[in-house]
Amino acid sequence: MKIDLHTHILPREWPDLDAKYGYPGFVRLDHYQPCCARMVIGDRVFREITDNVWEPTRRLEEMDRAGVSMQVLSTVPVMFSYWAKPADALDLSRRLNDHIAEVVRAHPARFSGLATIPLQDPDLAARELERCVRDLGLRGAQIGTHVDANQHFGRIDTLNLDNAALQPVWSAAEQLGAALFVHPWDMVGKERMLKYWLPWLVGMPAETSLAICSMIFGGVFARFPKLRVAFAHGGGAFPFTIGRIEHGFHVRPDLVAIDNQSNPRSYLAQGETPARFYVDSLVHDSDALRLLIKLFGACRVALGSDYPFPLGESHAGALIESMSDLSDSDKAQLFSETALEFLGLPS
Repeated sequence: MKIDLHTHILPREWPDLDAKYGYPGFVRLDHYQPCCARMVIGDRVFREITDNVWEPTRRLEEMDRAGVSMQVLSTVPVMFSYWAKPADALDLSRRLNDHIAEVVRAHPARFSGLATIPLQDPDLAARELERCVRDLGLRGAQIGTHVDANQHFGRIDTLNLDNAALQPVWSAAEQLGAALFVHPWDMVGKERMLKYWLPWLVGMPAETSLAICSMIFGGVFARFPKLRVAFAHGGGAFPFTIGRIEHGFHVRPDLVAIDNQSNPRSYLAQGETPARFYVDSLVHDSDALRLLIKLFGACRVALGSDYPFPLGESHAGALIESMSDLSDSDKAQLFSETALEFLGLPS
């Protein structure tokens, strides 16, 4: 059994949101030829996509070829729209969430779903999370690594995930038993990454490490001990810089340990006790995956492919399958058991 925790989906159509909300910046789809579309923001093409992004039948065919039993569906992170007016971001979120729930209802054995929520207004976000879990049957939400709110409206409020304003979201997720999957979306330092696809190659791993460090050093995991959080792309740069992060904690506690005095390494696996949070397996390197398993424990690493985008794993689980040093029980854990636990689904 393979459960792919990290996949993205969009509706085939949605209205002209620039016109609907009265200001620019939203994604529109240009279906310029059969089975192909461009995601366009203003006059800029953000990404070319094909019908496996919106067509469940195509998706199921490709899942079957890869031996994937279930995909966990979440939106494309550019759709978060944290910069938008909260009421408009909520409206967009509800459209996306209702669509994901519809696909899951049509194929309940093959798909599970994660919502998107308007984090620029944490109270609205908490209420939408509750609706999605209780009314739509989604398993939780995909959220970004930070929130840049109101950038079109006279100010930019950058909230990292340690910000106290986000506590209603953590509280709601804990009370609902909702899983939170953290995915980078707007990359740190992008103004210096104008060539070589560097925002995706360098910025994304840095963004994810920033989010993990913010939640650890800000005490989020300590305040919400039942919160289930997973981070995309194997936790980004964090696993490979934990030595530096821990060293900084020891040598400059006056700068690092100001909100949480717990060693950051204590949030990773300790003997038979697994890590406090989860990561997916999308690291494209067998030695990197071995390090993840060592640092987190196999029961905190879940198969993730980033389907259907080019930086993902084209055959979900191929890396895990190729590693002869992994036991059958470890492979079963990575392929499905970790995802089942994270999502709160029966095994």
